[in-house]
Amino acid sequence: MAGAGLRAAARRWLPCRGHGGPRASSSTPSCPGCGPPGPGAHCPSAPRSAPAPAPAGGAEVSAHLWARYQDMRRLVHDLLPPEVCSLLNPAAIYANNEISLRDVEVYGFDYDYTLAQYADALHPEIFTAARDILIEHYKYPEGIRKYDYDPSFAIRGLHYDIQKSLLMKIDAFHYVQLGTAYRGLQPVPDEEVIDLYGGTQHIPLYQMSGFYGKGPSIKQFMDIFSLPEMALLSCVVDHFLGHGLEFDQAHLYKDVTDAIRDVHVKGLMYQWIERDMEKYILRGDETFAVLSRLVAHGKQLFLITNSPFSFVDKGMRHMVGPDWRQLFDVVIVQADKPSFFTDRRKPFRKLDEKGSLHWDRITSLEKGKIYRQGNLYDFLRLTEWRGPRVLYFGDHLYSDLATYQDAESQQVLAAWLKERQELRCITKALFNAQFGSIFRTFHNPTYFSRRLVRFSDLYMASLSCLLNYHVDFTFYPRRTPLQHEAPLWMDQLCTGCMKTPFLSDMAHIR
Repeated sequence: MAGAGLRAAARRWLPCRGHGGPRASSSTPSCPGCGPPGPGAHCPSAPRSAPAPAPAGGAEVSAHLWARYQDMRRLVHDLLPPEVCSLLNPAAIYANNEISLRDVEVYGFDYDYTLAQYADALHPEIFTAARDILIEHYKYPEGIRKYDYDPSFAIRGLHYDIQKSLLMKIDAFHYVQLGTAYRGLQPVPDEEVIDLYGGTQHIPLYQMSGFYGKGPSIKQFMDIFSLPEMALLSCVVDHFLGHGLEFDQAHLYKDVTDAIRDVHVKGLMYQWIERDMEKYILRGDETFAVLSRLVAHGKQLFLITNSPFSFVDKGMRHMVGPDWRQLFDVVIVQADKPSFFTDRRKPFRKLDEKGSLHWDRITSLEKGKIYRQGNLYDFLRLTEWRGPRVLYFGDHLYSDLATYQDAESQQVLAAWLKERQELRCITKALFNAQFGSIFRTFHNPTYFSRRLVRFSDLYMASLSCLLNYHVDFTFYPRRTPLQHEAPLWMDQLCTGCMKTPFLSDMAHIR
């Protein structure tokens, strides 16, 4: 959106509890095949020895390797306390670009999961309704009904390979994170994943999802509503595989997607929320506080949502009050995003109080009126809002090791590799037992994280985070070191900054 005239912002991320699973406690098991961490895996009170000097070779080399390994082990475990998730501040705003709120004059908002924050209780309802639609209308096996929604299974940003029935996490460079590929509800062995992709973890660009998360055979699940969809897709595949039933992967994927869509199109979700807004809508008073504060500081507001007016009106009346429309300069419903941003052919149409369409041509967007559909091109032309003065909030985006030949050094290497795998399992389980963190694979950012940085200037847990900052506040992105910058990596901390081990052994190559 930034390139189209509106500055993209605040694609919603979930606090730690929403990464897909409960926080790991001291009793959290490691993942299959890793086993529990070995003795002394967490030794915060153990003294750290000074880095050993680089020896010339032989037994001294092995002793040096063991010393480095033990230093590294203590250091890393000290950096991974069980409370690591709580270090994330859900009230903070995180910047991908420099943003000065002083320069922002116009604030735009999506409705679902932005102005209206929904309780997690909504996801089981979506899952169950779509599951029943599959059985009753798509004639899927009755046995699928035994599956219930598991909120701890999936996380946002995962990819689904339709032809291989694989749900997996992919990093910013298109590599599958091993240990995070699932077919149905069962993990797929790393060797099989590599074999499925021609002997590599890398997925070519032409197979990856495109600009809006869709590709020829791979779909990325980006928004919060996709969590029950991934869960249902995995459960249905699990049932078919578990009962030896043949199925077409593409048909199954489309049927599940259509069933989830039916829940929205048929208005089932709207009915649940309207029936019990106290149960499903969270922090409505904070939404009112954000909007009122912005208006009090002379900011202009607009709303662009795919939801129908009657649903938005009832929700906004619940959160803000009957005069909520007076806070907004422009209100657009049923916008049909993302085509709203690309398709210039759909005109705006005015709605009356009862939701009926007017036939007259729209030459201006008036405050207090309701408009349907339209497109970004006409929106920018009619409002003359563009560039850095506009900020829009929404929930959807779009080690090589030196080897030594003596046996003891090989033991050091084997111990290090085992310890690394155990640490990976512990770190992964802190966020989600199946897939780990939304934002990282083992080393690299996830594909979701890459898209988050690409399309958004700011991200936060909820809109209420704005209340913690002054309206003239300037956000600056953190400068993250490149590989050749800032000698603060683990190996340099353990060996001494910018010191080269075994330098005497390397003298002969000069």
